[in-house]
Amino acid sequence: MIDLHSHILPGIDDGARTMDDALALARHSVRVGVSAMVCTPHIHIGTFDNDYSSIKSTFDYFLAACKAADIPLMLSFAAEVRICPEVVDLAKENSLPFIGQFKNKDALLLELPHSHIPAGSDTLIKWLLNNGIFPIIPHPERNREIQADYKKLNWLKNIGCAFQITAGSLTGTFKSKARQLAWYMLENDMVAYVASDLHNIHKRPNEMKEAYELISQRFGVDRGNALFYKVPKLISQNLNWENTSQFKLESS
Repeated sequence: MIDLHSHILPGIDDGARTMDDALALARHSVRVGVSAMVCTPHIHIGTFDNDYSSIKSTFDYFLAACKAADIPLMLSFAAEVRICPEVVDLAKENSLPFIGQFKNKDALLLELPHSHIPAGSDTLIKWLLNNGIFPIIPHPERNREIQADYKKLNWLKNIGCAFQITAGSLTGTFKSKARQLAWYMLENDMVAYVASDLHNIHKRPNEMKEAYELISQRFGVDRGNALFYKVPKLISQNLNWENTSQFKLESS
């Protein structure tokens, strides 16, 4: 499986706190069947003021530690960017770390607040699309405004977004409303792919294996493979992947 959303880089957001935490998450992810992972710390202005430079330096530190520990996990990095007006400035400055490409545009993991859809989101999304950037909204099933009105999903989809759901929403890690909405999205073919959004071992681990099994049981193995491997591989194939051991990502 290929995991396009993780908070595994140590000490720069609300994910892994220490290098030991990060390495434990890496080993855990390999055990549950993840072969490649994009490290996507938050860029949330005023809360997690990361940028390309800080993410790259922390990634290099983590990569070296994984190599020393011989953890067989291919790694790359990007970011999960909280929606705000400053995203336009970051785009103009070529400062947005992308998770790859989707539909011939640079793919941006564009996070909504958990509480609502901010006013002006449609204007920003349209601007991004017109400037060669494709917004992929992570975990919309956990947004309370969308939970209260499923039509908001169609509204965002019609503007031009794609959606990523969190594996833990399917397994029951999050509240029942998130689980119900995640299954609704799958049943209505509104999910581009599934990712872990892992943060820590005890409360927010990598649950992709269990989610893959649940989806494959309900919709078939081909659907599971598409959501956990084929689409993530298509999106991320042009990233700069780093090998942490002799492991190599299969081409098929």
